[in-house]
Amino acid sequence: MLPKRNEAQSNQLTSLMEVAGEVVLRLNTRGTILFANARAADTLGCDIQLLGRNLFEMVRLSDRHAIEAAFRQTVQSLEVTRVSVRMPTQVATLWFELQMIAYATETTTLEIVVVGRDISHQQKTEERLRHMATHDELTNLPNRTLLADRLSMTIAQSRRTNIGFTVIALDLDGFKKVNDALGHPVGDALLRIAAKRLRETLRDVDTLARVGGDEFVAVLPGAVDEVEIQNVARRMISAIQLPFEINGNALYVSTSIGAAIYPVHGDSEVKLLAHADTAMYRAKETGKARCIIYNEAAFNHIEHDVSMEAAMFEAVRNGEFLLHYQPIVDARTRQIMGFEALMRWMRPDIGLVPPSQFIPMAEDNGLINLLGAWALKSACVQLKRFEEVVGRKLYVSVNVSPRQFRNDQFLKMMDDALQLSDVKGDQLLLEITEGILMSDPEYAEQLLTKIASRGVRIAIDDFGTGYSSLMYLKRFPIAALKIDRTFIKDLPHSVKDAAICNVILSLASHLSLLTVAEGVENEMQMEFLSTQGCSLIQGFHTGFPELPETLIELLKADAAALQH
Repeated sequence: MLPKRNEAQSNQLTSLMEVAGEVVLRLNTRGTILFANARAADTLGCDIQLLGRNLFEMVRLSDRHAIEAAFRQTVQSLEVTRVSVRMPTQVATLWFELQMIAYATETTTLEIVVVGRDISHQQKTEERLRHMATHDELTNLPNRTLLADRLSMTIAQSRRTNIGFTVIALDLDGFKKVNDALGHPVGDALLRIAAKRLRETLRDVDTLARVGGDEFVAVLPGAVDEVEIQNVARRMISAIQLPFEINGNALYVSTSIGAAIYPVHGDSEVKLLAHADTAMYRAKETGKARCIIYNEAAFNHIEHDVSMEAAMFEAVRNGEFLLHYQPIVDARTRQIMGFEALMRWMRPDIGLVPPSQFIPMAEDNGLINLLGAWALKSACVQLKRFEEVVGRKLYVSVNVSPRQFRNDQFLKMMDDALQLSDVKGDQLLLEITEGILMSDPEYAEQLLTKIASRGVRIAIDDFGTGYSSLMYLKRFPIAALKIDRTFIKDLPHSVKDAAICNVILSLASHLSLLTVAEGVENEMQMEFLSTQGCSLIQGFHTGFPELPETLIELLKADAAALQH
């Protein structure tokens, strides 16, 4: 039954409402304020003007539907109803949690008592936490979480309207150098300025998010024309290329941009982001400070790479990698002097995978350290088995990649391989490229000196195709030069190739260096190189890369021929 109040009870209730610590209002069934306590006047800043005003008109327009619905429920159910609304005051907009309950007066007129608790501080805390969960703390841009939500909404809208959009991925070229050289505070300041500049190049309807480090993603609704996309990219590139004035320093970076268009380059968040990222890295590889729009050919290539990379990790566990050995013979006697160990990958479902496909990938993902250590040990152990067959000393040549060379455990890996196999240092030839030497000469000199102190010899692979600075022949403990096959294939007919080979051979002779000619494929090449003083020959003419079992038979035949 509806509770009724007599006059004495009403007066008592009014007195209680006056001294209450919360905002208290009494309304009629139309929402008009009949009474407001002192706290209400103080909090809302309206004083006596509250009387006669309609409560519904005092809340934010966006909350009006909610308070009217709560009010109707109170009147109809005669139960306590709660609702949270925002009420603009003379100072700020405050959040209130309102509790409503209906009472009948002596005249059976229905009145509603509203008790309002100020929850503005709690609401601001919750809003701040929500903002922190969806925004990057450093730049105040949307983070990955909010980006995913915006992308999902944009895809849904595009499906309804059949109007596409573009996803742009970009990062800052040269940012790492700034961060490493000047410290994270300077790097953070640069990122904040960069974020502001990038945001200013976009429309209000566009989303710009920071997704990590110096990486940003932009979503451009309605933008599908390649000319328009390139114009946006140019504005971004120009904005980032301006100097960054930080702590009195003028710093310079650039940006590389990749773009993917919905739905032609992907119909999901994952595909669009991946394809924009792929295009961005292609922009980096082809000159930086440019924008490349994704294309299907690049996608197929990357899909293949991702699949192969996953298979590589599985192959390591399954023991699918093996070593082939190519004979290296004396140029004059044709006797086998050693072998080059060449890594191969035998995929059960495909067959042999060319090293040109998996070695660069192993270098990128770090597997080369694991595979390189295994190859070094396996090659040294196999060398001892070859020696048992021929009864004389041989050597083995092993390639060392740039990442292996920079690994601080490389020296220990080499020592372990020599100790495990009982191979002497001078029986191991490590092949490195000219680029390894020149990328960090000080580090290279220190490491090569330690390697040479073990008796291990160093060969420059693909000599003449890299930096070709003769200074390193003087500075580093080099023992051999491998003449690249590009200078061999047209011998002896090419005058230029013959001249280049003669210069290399003469230089090596004067510096007391071994020379190994790679890619020798016929007798004319063999004769020419032998006549010109080349030390060793390697190529299909003298032996293909083979499994150890096949080569053992070759070695037996070689040993038997010498006995006769």
